[in-house]
Amino acid sequence: MPSFDSSPTLSAWRMLLALAVVFVLLATTGWTTIRQQRTPGQIREQALAAWAHGRIGHRALPDPTAPARTIAAFFAAIGPAQGARLADAHPLVVGNLNGAPVTLRYRANRVSLARALAVERARVDDPRLTADGRLQARRLAHRFASLLRPGRQILAFDPTGTGRAAEVLGDLERARRVSVVVPGVDTNLLTFQRTARRYSAPVGMADSLYAAERRAAPGTRTAVIAWADYTAPVGVGIDAAIGRLAESGAVRLVGLTTALPGDAPVTLFCHSYGSVLCGVAAPRLPARVTDVVVAGSPGMRVQRAADLGTAARIWAMRDADDWIADVPHMDLGGVGHGADPVAPEFGARLLSAAGAEGHTGYFEPGTRSLENFAALGVGAYGRLTCAVAESGGPDPVAGDAADGSGDGTIGGDSACLRGISGVPVSPRA
Repeated sequence: MPSFDSSPTLSAWRMLLALAVVFVLLATTGWTTIRQQRTPGQIREQALAAWAHGRIGHRALPDPTAPARTIAAFFAAIGPAQGARLADAHPLVVGNLNGAPVTLRYRANRVSLARALAVERARVDDPRLTADGRLQARRLAHRFASLLRPGRQILAFDPTGTGRAAEVLGDLERARRVSVVVPGVDTNLLTFQRTARRYSAPVGMADSLYAAERRAAPGTRTAVIAWADYTAPVGVGIDAAIGRLAESGAVRLVGLTTALPGDAPVTLFCHSYGSVLCGVAAPRLPARVTDVVVAGSPGMRVQRAADLGTAARIWAMRDADDWIADVPHMDLGGVGHGADPVAPEFGARLLSAAGAEGHTGYFEPGTRSLENFAALGVGAYGRLTCAVAESGGPDPVAGDAADGSGDGTIGGDSACLRGISGVPVSPRA
């Protein structure tokens, strides 16, 4: 990576470039992306209204916005049988209720998915719809049927708007390590999983990470959450350049991590715009979130890792061919997301992304990036492959070793491991 030049001329050119980017975004997309983000619809509102007037025996139902501990205490008090009744009667609420037992949430979301599937199957043959409308219905029906397959554990599901979802791989209640995948732009129900470019979608990312973690530590019980339970920006427009959706998504991410069962350490894997969300959430994350890793990040809305206000370790990586490197890392009147997390002065622990090939390749099997993710997920810090980070030296995002071999071995640079208890640091080769 080139060294940073603080000369006034270079700074002026960077400011002009940033202004040009902002102008192009506003000229080509305006504020239409913001206006097109739909708010929760009538189905969700009706479900919340029914919950507000519902009772279980003589007991009123808790406020869905109550702290997770309050919700957990309520379900513990009414017992499993009554909880199952609530899940069947109010699936859209229980299925998204932080603090409710995860098995109840899985049950409730199966009910919601079955109802949503029936609606879309009816729409497929509705003559009042346009051809595009019927195609959309077929795609949604296919997605809902897939999510209903036996063995799938859907932790969150809301079909309103572009839709939100989260899925658990593994036993979340008994896990000793928990990983959460936080994806970026264009994430919705239809892109929650993909057949083509599988590992660029949240489910494929989580599948790949879960398999890699089991290979890395077969004796460790792990769980991975594919978390698309927020409204993501649509395309690389103005919504992707500001923090509005990251701020609302951060509230949901903090709610999730606060409500997770057990006391297992949690690692967040934040990709692209998901890293913006993780940066906004950082000051409010619970102490059990020990590590936050960002890949292909446009910024975390701060200038330094120390400004994130979290005790969690901050890790960063970027593939040498990732186009996100060309996005100006700035914050101009709320547009832009701050400093580059892989810049040495940001202060993140730099990891090799060797083999990732572009912006969406970080979870591809066989890549150094995935191996690093798995090592972090199971707490095997000694297995991490650091990237070189020195002014005027090899590009740290490419994972080059000090000897120029390009493999980013720890022997080449172990700076990312310094200060981690129990992990020896080798001297520079």
